[in-house]
Amino acid sequence: MPARYLIVDGHSIIFAWPKLRDLHARRPYLAREALIKELRHYQDWTGVHVAVVFDGQGDRVSEVSDPHDVQIFYARRDQSADAIIERLASKYGSRFEITVATSDFLEMETVNASGAACISPDGLRKLLRAAEKS
Repeated sequence: MPARYLIVDGHSIIFAWPKLRDLHARRPYLAREALIKELRHYQDWTGVHVAVVFDGQGDRVSEVSDPHDVQIFYARRDQSADAIIERLASKYGSRFEITVATSDFLEMETVNASGAACISPDGLRKLLRAAEKS
């Protein structure tokens, strides 16, 4: 059975969830950390590998990861998180079971064409809650 991955479009989810959107307006860093914390719990409860991708500001793509933690990617300044998510789905979609969480319909179509499944921000919230209850 192939490994399962959840790839999250970080800012897409933050701006779709009112609580995180409000937090982002005051402290963007805290909104990102709150999302990562929820994703970390999901990964711990389910064993599904989680990666979250944020739009960035640096000169190149950066990654923050620990072998047993959520992988965190930041796009470079002139690149969107969507491009990284689409590249990951395209590269690994045939070898792993991948689900992408985003509110971007064009991104959903692109990753579906790569063989990945997609869920909306509400679908992600339900997925996280279901894992918490099991």
